[in-house]
Amino acid sequence: MANEVNKGRRQFLIGSTCTLGALGAVGVATPFVAAWQPSRQSRAAGAPIQVDISKLELGQQMTVEWQGQPVWVVKRTPQNLTDLASLTAQLVDPSSQKDQQPSYAQNAYRSIKPEISVLIGICTHLGCSPTYRPDRAAKDLDASWKGGFVCPCHGSRFDLAGRAYKHYPAQANLIVPPYFYKTDTVIEIGVSCEVKA
Repeated sequence: MANEVNKGRRQFLIGSTCTLGALGAVGVATPFVAAWQPSRQSRAAGAPIQVDISKLELGQQMTVEWQGQPVWVVKRTPQNLTDLASLTAQLVDPSSQKDQQPSYAQNAYRSIKPEISVLIGICTHLGCSPTYRPDRAAKDLDASWKGGFVCPCHGSRFDLAGRAYKHYPAQANLIVPPYFYKTDTVIEIGVSCEVKA
């Protein structure tokens, strides 16, 4: 009788051991696999942001942060819009032929709405942040200056559409981020209007 094998008990013990082993493996693997996922902070850094431009006045600039970069939103004046057309001969890429903006911003204003400019505020030369200089004929620049951005690091200049001037270090326009109008006064930066359409 001592030599008799209880097959039911043996199957129960083998099944229980396998189940516990599988649960242990899942318990060990879960934190390891979870470590591969980006952190909440990393996910938030790449998330789209909403910008309320309802209080932005003519000629004003506001700066917001998206993906760790400054993004400028400028409300251009009618004079600014007229001036943009007169600068073509002075610019490196006046028609924005280089791939630095979504297709819906590949126009003379480099924007969806002519009066609102949305640009990443990082110089395309070496990555400094240019300063907003909306004043026309600024004494420290020159009489032909019609407003725009000037890089304090190496002097690169950009017009109010973010297009680079010739004869300065930056040879590429400022980048236009993906964006769309959620309402007439709220812009969502980080999602292209081509995707939303």
